[in-house]
Amino acid sequence: MINNKIYVLSAKQISIQNPLSEDWMTTPIEYTEPFVRSIDPNFKEYVSPIEARRMGKILKRALATSKEAIKASQLDVVDAIITGTGFGCIENTEFFLDALCKEGEQLLKPTYFMQSTHNTISSLVAIQMKNHGYNATYAHKGISFDSALQDAWLQLRLGKIDSALVGGHDEMTPSFFTILQKGEVFGKQVTLTGEAAVSVVLGNKADNALCRLSGFKMLYKPTLEDLKANVNLMLHSAGLSEVDAVLTGINGDEACDQAYLEETRALFGEKPILRYKHLFGESFTASGLAFYVGAHCLNAGFIPSQLFVSQQNISVEKPKNILLFNRSDGKDYTITLIEK
Repeated sequence: MINNKIYVLSAKQISIQNPLSEDWMTTPIEYTEPFVRSIDPNFKEYVSPIEARRMGKILKRALATSKEAIKASQLDVVDAIITGTGFGCIENTEFFLDALCKEGEQLLKPTYFMQSTHNTISSLVAIQMKNHGYNATYAHKGISFDSALQDAWLQLRLGKIDSALVGGHDEMTPSFFTILQKGEVFGKQVTLTGEAAVSVVLGNKADNALCRLSGFKMLYKPTLEDLKANVNLMLHSAGLSEVDAVLTGINGDEACDQAYLEETRALFGEKPILRYKHLFGESFTASGLAFYVGAHCLNAGFIPSQLFVSQQNISVEKPKNILLFNRSDGKDYTITLIEK
């Protein structure tokens, strides 16, 4: 393995915070309701109204964040487009199934079916940007974005590609939210559920980068000893003895949060624990928002006070590194190290 250094050249989001903006760092929007849909930008700036008529919201969001991310990266084209999505184009799937129930199988519109598949997202971005490179989609529930990131991480380190657009996209309709809530998919007491559209550009050049991606590891059903060994190995490989802060997926559910706190304390002692889902909401690709949040905190040189789980220790000045700690279904774990 060549072990090329990997840099985060840009990261853009559309979520329940102000879209394509980092306003959340100083003036976050706070919500009290359990489910909120994303705040959308003016899509006319990214796609013509004629084309937009045939696109669902998730496709327009993916296109907008992708175009902004590539523009901010100062690249003309990327070598790979890799997308992670938990359930893909759920809204189009609902439209198709509703029409099937109401009208039978004779007069169905093909557009909803064509744009209900998971890989529609990556394909649309590639077509719009006239990109003929590597194109892949991962649909693995809570580690969908992480799976896409792992693909890009491996290819960049091996030198097979020089840049990659990695996306994490999921939408949530009211009916889908109701189903997930009844099934307690995200837990019994999740504070806030939202939507995610994140596009990140990774490359092997440090010019104008937000931060560096220094370590990445996915584990299935690890023991605490496995987690400790992998964290220590990752820090040692990066020349570090400890991290400045740990960004977790605490979401308000008591069982989920307790597990996060216990494991984080066992792994990192009294290091500051951060959260982000109380601002951006829970979703299948929320870990993409965690990556976005961590990258912009390092680039800005400060961690907003509202991210700290405990307000007693919010004195991390000019953080040099953040470790992202994601767990899904209590089985799939992802450890990601990003550095200034």
